[in-house]
Amino acid sequence: MRRVDSARGSRADQADQRRAELLEATRRVVLERGLANTRVADIAKAVNVSGGLIHYHFATKDELITAMLRATLDIESARLDQLVTGEGSAAERLDRVLRFYIPQSRSDQSWLLWIDAWNAALRESAVRQIVLELETTWLRALEQVISAGVAEGDFTCEDPAGAAERIDAMLDGLIIRYTLHPSVLSRGRLLEHAHMAAAREVGISPDAFSG
Repeated sequence: MRRVDSARGSRADQADQRRAELLEATRRVVLERGLANTRVADIAKAVNVSGGLIHYHFATKDELITAMLRATLDIESARLDQLVTGEGSAAERLDRVLRFYIPQSRSDQSWLLWIDAWNAALRESAVRQIVLELETTWLRALEQVISAGVAEGDFTCEDPAGAAERIDAMLDGLIIRYTLHPSVLSRGRLLEHAHMAAAREVGISPDAFSG
C-alpha cells in the first residue's frame, strides 16, 4: 500500500514539475511574441515536446495562458505581502512597495507581461479577471501599508483606500510613459514623482523616503 501511495505521489510530483516547466516556457514565449501571437506550437518547440503533451496538462491555449498569468500573480502577491509586513518604519515599508511596483528598466519582464495582459483583457474575460485580481492585490498592499502607518502615528491619512487608488492611477500612467518613452521620463524621475505623490497622501515629507 505504501509503495502504491509513493508511486502516486511521485507521478503527481512529476506532473507538477512538468506543468511548472510549461508555465515558465509559456512566459518566455509570451514575452518574446506577445499574448495574441503565441501559439501552443511555439511553446512546444521552446521545451522540445509535442503539442499533445501540452494539451494533456492544459486543455486549451487559453487555459495555459491563464494558468501562467495566475502563477505570475501568485509569486508577485507573495512578494508584496513580505514587503508590506516586513521590518522598518512605515515610510520604509511604503518605499519598498513603491519600488517593487515601478519597473527596474524599460525591459522589465513583469511589466511587459502585464501591459500585454491589459490589452488582452479587453477581449478575454479570463485574462480580465486576473488583471482585476492584480489591481486588487496592489491596491490592498498600498492601503494596508498606509493604514498601518496611520495606526502607528507616522502617517496622516483619512482615506487610505482612496490614497491607494490615486497613487496607483498616477503610477500606471507614468509607468506606461516610461516604458514607451524612456528618453522622456527616467526611472529616477519616476521614483521622484512616486515619492512626492505618496508623501502628500500620507502627510510626510518626501525626504522621509530613502531616496
